[in-house]
Amino acid sequence: MKAMLTGFATIAVISIGAYFVLHEIGFSAAEQNSSQGVRLD
Repeated sequence: MKAMLTGFATIAVISIGAYFVLHEIGFSAAEQNSSQGVRLD
């Protein structure tokens, strides 16, 4: 049981960290799929 909870906590930390890191370096879907002719509000 302890190993499973540790795994869940690790997955949560990695996913939250990846979200912020990828957002900072510009890998969001909005930035990847937009060009000069696309207006995103």
